[in-house]
Parts: sequence; C-alpha cells; structure tokens
Amino acid sequence: MPSPSGLGATLTNTGATFAIWSSSAEKIELCLFDGNTETARHTLTRGENDIHHITLPGITAGQRYAFRAHGTYDPDRGLWFDPSKLLVDPYARELDRPFHHDIRLMRFGEDTADIVPKAIVTSQTKTKVTAPKFKPGGFVYEVAVRPFTMLHPDVPEHQRGTIAALAHPAILAHLQKIGVDAIELMPITAWIDERHLPPLGLTNGWGYNPVAFMALDPRLCPGGMSELRETIATLHEASIDTILDLVFNHTGESDRYGATLSMRGLDNLSYYRHLPHAPDVLVNDTGTGNTVACDHPVVQRLIIDTLRHFVLEAGIDGFRFDLAPVLGRTASGFVRDGGTLSAILADDVLADRIMIAEPWDIGPGGYQIGNFSPPFLEWNDRARDDLRRYWRGDNGLTGALASALAGSSEIFSRHDLAQIRSVNFLAAHDGFTLMDLVSHEHKHNEANGENNRDGHGENLSWNNGTEGATDDPSILENRRRDVIALLSTLFVSRGTVMLTAGDEGGRSQDGNNNAYCQDNAITWLDWQKLDPAIIAHTAFLSNLRKRFPAFADTAFLTGKGDVEWLSTNGQAMTVEDWERGDTSTLTMVLSTPDQTNGRNVRIAALFNRGHDTIEARLPGNNWQTLACHGLIDTIMLPPRSVSFCIET
Repeated sequence: MPSPSGLGATLTNTGATFAIWSSSAEKIELCLFDGNTETARHTLTRGENDIHHITLPGITAGQRYAFRAHGTYDPDRGLWFDPSKLLVDPYARELDRPFHHDIRLMRFGEDTADIVPKAIVTSQTKTKVTAPKFKPGGFVYEVAVRPFTMLHPDVPEHQRGTIAALAHPAILAHLQKIGVDAIELMPITAWIDERHLPPLGLTNGWGYNPVAFMALDPRLCPGGMSELRETIATLHEASIDTILDLVFNHTGESDRYGATLSMRGLDNLSYYRHLPHAPDVLVNDTGTGNTVACDHPVVQRLIIDTLRHFVLEAGIDGFRFDLAPVLGRTASGFVRDGGTLSAILADDVLADRIMIAEPWDIGPGGYQIGNFSPPFLEWNDRARDDLRRYWRGDNGLTGALASALAGSSEIFSRHDLAQIRSVNFLAAHDGFTLMDLVSHEHKHNEANGENNRDGHGENLSWNNGTEGATDDPSILENRRRDVIALLSTLFVSRGTVMLTAGDEGGRSQDGNNNAYCQDNAITWLDWQKLDPAIIAHTAFLSNLRKRFPAFADTAFLTGKGDVEWLSTNGQAMTVEDWERGDTSTLTMVLSTPDQTNGRNVRIAALFNRGHDTIEARLPGNNWQTLACHGLIDTIMLPPRSVSFCIET
C-alpha cells in the first residue's frame, strides 16, 4: 500500500519502487545496504512534480536503503547538497538503529554511511481502526515510555523501557485503578540527541528532537510497528485510548551548525523556513535551531501521510501536536484555518481522531491559546498558572480559581464557540513535577551541565518551609496535603484533565525542571517510592469525575441553575467577596446526574487554601461530606484542602 503521495519505498509483486521529492537536487542516488556495506547504487529518474523515482526487481521486505543527493554546496545560499552524507528517507517507516551524534555529520565531504541509520523496506499492514472511546472531558495520562517502565518490578527486564511494557498486566492494572481514559505517549519516533549532550555524558530521554517522522525509535519500540499495534490493541481491550505526541515543528538537524541527516540534505530551502531574502538564516520559532515549513505542499503531505500511517497501521486514537502554531504558520504569521491544520481535519482517516494542540511557540504571534478551530483541544497554561498562584497563596485569585474551574470561557468562547476545549493540567513533562512544585521555590538543574541556566526560572512554586529533600515529618505531610489539594482542584475543573505519569504518587525529579536530558534515576519512575495515599486519592477523584459528569462537562457554565458560587456561610458570593484579596475559601455547587442511581443531585466542592480548619455551611440541611472512606456528617474544611459534599 503506497502512501497517498506515492513517496517512500513501496513493495510490488516483483520488487519495490522508491520515490523521494526534491526540487533543487541535481541528482539523487538510491543506496542499498547489507548492514553497513553498500551493495548497490542507482540514480533515480526525476519525474513529474520533482519526484525522483526508480523501480527495482528482486527487492524484498527487510532491504536496507538510504539516499545521497548531488547539487551545489553553498550554505550561504541555503544549499547543503553533499553526496558524502547518507540521507534518511523522510518517508522511512522503520530504521535499523537509533540516531547518534558524530562530528562527521556536520563536516562537508566526510562520509557518514557507517553512522546514519538505514531505512528498512517494510510491507504495510492495515489494522482494524475503531472510533476513539475518549471524549473531551476525559482523563489523559502523559507518559514517557522509557522512564515510566524502566524500574517497574513486575515488568520483565527485556521489556522495560519499551512500548510493549505498556501492555503488561501490572501497568494496565495501575492505569485502570486511577481511571485513565487515554494515555498520551511522549515522542516515540526516531530522534537524535542535541549536539551539546554527548560531550556532557547526557542523552535526550524525551524524544522531542525528531529526524524521521514515521519511523519508531528502535530503542523504545524494538518490535517495530507490530509492537505498537499489539500494545494499542491491548490498551483498547482495557478501554484505554492512545494519543501520540508528535513533533512536526522542527527536526534534529538543528541550526546551521547542526547535522545533515535527511531533509536538510535533500532540499533545505523547501523543508525549512528561512528569513526572507536571507536563505542562509533558518527561522527559529521553536527555540531549537530550525522550523519546519509546514505550509509547503510537500511538507503538508508528509505530515498528513504520517498521521494516516499511525492510524491505519497501528490504530492510534489521536495526536498531541508539540508547538502547534507552527502547523498554522505562513510567511505572514499564524492562520488558525491554515492549510495544514485544515487538511488534518478534512482528511477522511483523521476526521474523528482526538486532536490536542500545545497552542504556543516562541515566534512572533506564537501564543495562540483559544484560537485553534474545533475539534482541537488545547493545553491551558493560563489555568495552570492561576491554580498554582492560588494555592501558593497569592492575593486576588478567587475569581481566577472560579474561571479555571469553569473551563476558562473567557478563552475558549472566542470565535463564537460554545464548547470548552481546555486541557487542564498543573504539571507536565516540561517543568516541575507536582511534588517538586510544593517542595522547591527554585529550579535545580545542575545535573544538566548548563550551570542551572536552562529551564524556566519562575515556576510559581513553594517549598513548605525547606528547599528540597527533608526528613521533617511535618513538612513532608504538608507537601502531601498540598499535592492532594492540587489534584482535587484539577479533577473538578471543567474540560479535559491531564496528569503526568507518577504525579499521582508524588514522584520527584529533585527539583530539575528541564529533565529532558536525564535518561537515568532522575526521571525514571521509582514505583516502590510512590505514595499509596496519593494514588488512592487520585483514584477517588477520577471515580468522582465519572460518577458526577458535571465535572467533566464541556458546556460553558451559565449560572442559570447549573452552578452556584458560595462563601462558607452558604450564601452567594458577593462582589466584595470576589474582590477581597485575602479570601481563602470558595464553594462551587454543581447540579449533576449521579451515575450510580440516575438521580439528579447537587454536589459541592469546597476550597480552603488557608492554614486553619473552617466550618462550612451549605444551603439546606441534607448535605454530607464525601471522602475516600465514605460519608461524614459534619462539614469541616481542613487546612489546605478541597472537600466534597453531596446533597442527600
């Protein structure tokens, strides 16, 4: 089954066809390999629309191949043709090894055939594609495959750190216990380390530096597409969907001083965005050295074909797009209905998939939260920051708390839209873990080798009296209390909620808020150290959210019978209550069905960020406190807590 564009390697009844696009190359050669030994070299024929192609008899699945491109080498004009550089097919579906940095990748005229991965010709297998079960308002669980599974005691050693480990019964049991609706896999496609990491003895453990968009990284998925397909099928049997985090905004070829691995050597001027009238200067809207030209027709086709590839061959349920505004960028800026974004939503295979945007990049006009078209969901960093500031104790945040709980309508009602598209989160892979958020006022990235200059300086965090590790039982208990309050706040916020793996059990990265380069104990989840009480509370919250669907609803609250905002005296909040800077409490009452009995009830979430116990009142007399261990009659709000009451 060829790609819709006909590019890549396609098996035929008698051999295979190879096709690759370049408008600027003078000649492209196909190189066939047996291991690192080149066994044949063929010049491709330039055909229509600058597609270079050749059909060879006798080629079978498993054949290794790559390309060499000839033309002018003049980086000052944006031309990087160097036939000594072996180039990976942008449509490669499988690679024979991971990428590794080498100085030769950056030097003109030095051959790289022995160090660059070779693409493998594969037969494509369609899988059964089903409609995603996940709906907006569900619970997304962000997972970095390798650190998530490396230390799990029940996972066999040969499976640890791989996609297959996600299908292990012990992993599935944990996901089901805490009520996960979809796992969001951080990048699993083939990537290369940033060039400054090897001299420091560090490696990229997150994968946000791709080279080949379609090919799975052999370190994470040694079984190739079949391993991913079988894992997704097992997750589906457990009613858990799978979302892929994909990086289409930049590649690991980086800036002018980076490696030549694929698209740079094939057609640098077309695949990447450059400054007008300065072809030697790569636009850096990503902060990584280059920016993919997503509005170029060939790049757009590559992106669409990549998404289709993962749906049709693995059954992927959705995608999260890293630095998603790049997908809508043109020469004049971001266009919310830009060609690539519109093409994704219009594609017949992709139309029903889950789509999540990280709605910012660092380029001009790059902050686009609320401006993506439905059905894109969007990471909501404003709610994240407001909730952090609220629980830190900043003044004047009561209104911001209510707004975040209600789904940030001031953001997502733009463009006359009627549904909440917020993905609410308090911590993600980038930044502090949830426990580190309440244990550190400052980042501690010394292990990254950049003298603690990397990572965000302001994390809106607090340490509960001592910076970092401590044996003080009272401080440890206060931190656990704060994490539970933060989790409670997250899970009662309207819209989709996202939790990063391990935050449900109090994981720490020792204050490192930029741990992408720590493929070691700093990021590896120590399952033995997870806090059972926090895990149990997360499971309670997830069940609460499913039992009372008003929490997960994606309709904007109107205040007309669907929500009441009360003070602790049981009366409606006054203007003075909202504006008082030091207010430490808020009660949200929602009308909702109770899925356990089908009755319509009222449920209240009562917030107390203060340090004293407060007695609360609610309208009427038929309220009971709902907790992990059952019902309690007296409504007392412990310090630094969120309590739940149901009208009986």
